[in-house]
Amino acid sequence: MASVKATTIGKQAKSELPEALFSEPFNESLVHETAVAEMNARRKGTHSSLTRGEVAMTGAKAWRQKGTGRARVGALGVPHRRGGGAAFGPKPRHYISKVNRKARRKALRSALSVHAARGSLAVLPADSFDEPKTGQAADGLQKWGAAAPTLVVVTGEEAAAAKSFRNIPRVVVATAEGVGVAEIVGARSLIISEPSVEVLEQRSAAVSRGGGEEAS
Repeated sequence: MASVKATTIGKQAKSELPEALFSEPFNESLVHETAVAEMNARRKGTHSSLTRGEVAMTGAKAWRQKGTGRARVGALGVPHRRGGGAAFGPKPRHYISKVNRKARRKALRSALSVHAARGSLAVLPADSFDEPKTGQAADGLQKWGAAAPTLVVVTGEEAAAAKSFRNIPRVVVATAEGVGVAEIVGARSLIISEPSVEVLEQRSAAVSRGGGEEAS
């Protein structure tokens, strides 16, 4: 299968990446829909307010209807009075919006392909870090000329690499198992470790219900 070439951190030779993962035509509407769905899913939705029936206030009239010379008035807990309940205020809810699996996979491939096409993608060799070395990580970013903000994608087993990059300003570290489209398109530079390429390839593989590949 044909491949896409990308800069390799710390080496002169370029790395070859699978075309199926990094050559997807950019679908702006699909990427936007998926990114919004991901960010909405992270909202807690716990904001709340008290209605006029929930505020701790008496339901009795402030004063009698007639004979005081003042305008007639009802309960004190109404929204337009100080201390009253909120009218149409927020209540706990969820913001989850559904995007089908095939669309999510295509959006992931599309987001990765954008970085490959514009040259903002680099590959981190699997043997780069035996132990955490922030200085080595910062030096690699500087030599490559990474534009901030930078997203570094590693697998959950690459703890040394994750610790090496996580303390560098304007660098975000994410796992290949959980990174979303929003993080990828929001970064100006993207670094993916070699083991992460395989994980992302599995996540974005177009598999139909019958077990074969889906038609694009």
